Amino acid sequence: MRTFSYIKTVLLSGVLAVTGTIAAHAADLTVGANIGNVPWEFQDESGKTVGFEVDLVTEIAKRLNKSVEFVNIPFNGLFSAVQSGRINMAVSSITITDKRLESVSFAQPYYDSDQSLTVTAASGITGLGGMSGKVVGVDTGSTGDVWATANTAKYSLGEIRRFEGLQPAMLDLVAGRVDGYISDIPALQYYVKGKPELKVVERIPTGEKYSIMFNKGDPLVAQVNEVITKLKGEGFIAKLHETWFGAKPEDTTSTVKVAEMPTAK
Repeated sequence: MRTFSYIKTVLLSGVLAVTGTIAAHAADLTVGANIGNVPWEFQDESGKTVGFEVDLVTEIAKRLNKSVEFVNIPFNGLFSAVQSGRINMAVSSITITDKRLESVSFAQPYYDSDQSLTVTAASGITGLGGMSGKVVGVDTGSTGDVWATANTAKYSLGEIRRFEGLQPAMLDLVAGRVDGYISDIPALQYYVKGKPELKVVERIPTGEKYSIMFNKGDPLVAQVNEVITKLKGEGFIAKLHETWFGAKPEDTTSTVKVAEMPTAK
């Protein structure tokens, strides 16, 4: 991850963030993020906040000549935090949806994704067909949560158990308290590398596109959108993809192609 002397990365508890308690000397841009969302924003072994979206937002702030601080907020709290103005923007592999566009704004997307099912290797589960009557974990308010709720009857899913991020969900998966975990496929593929006891067994096509979220109509979204266009043209975001996923993105994806700023239909 690139670092810049003027950048401040500040980790506050989710409770403090949601109540709007910000550091006394706030940065120009306050960014909400669900820290622990690998590989998008998480803490490395030294406790430093790193990740694809951390690098991206840091570079955007540099191009806007602004300082930035990251505030740790549970995923479901990001929406009210950005709408109330407690934060300027939010990241955490947030999917652009028509429903969300009714109340918030997004810059153009920079990553295409799907959901996925992850299980323990010892479970013998090979896909969604094996989840009948089983306990499934999801992140509260996420696309995975929406998908699991909508498809409970189709796959005869048992209880849906909701978590605030990947780490606690994985702890319960390994401990046998949930039978499968549905979440973003890039995060899960990254997480299970080098962990033979865990397997991503099925991709769940959802056609998701990730972007940075803002309060509805915030002028900042257009400024950030313009920077993202430049970063795509320079190959900066494609380089981030190589750094965090170990492969070049396809030319047809949102990581490379410049897109329109999304609007509600």
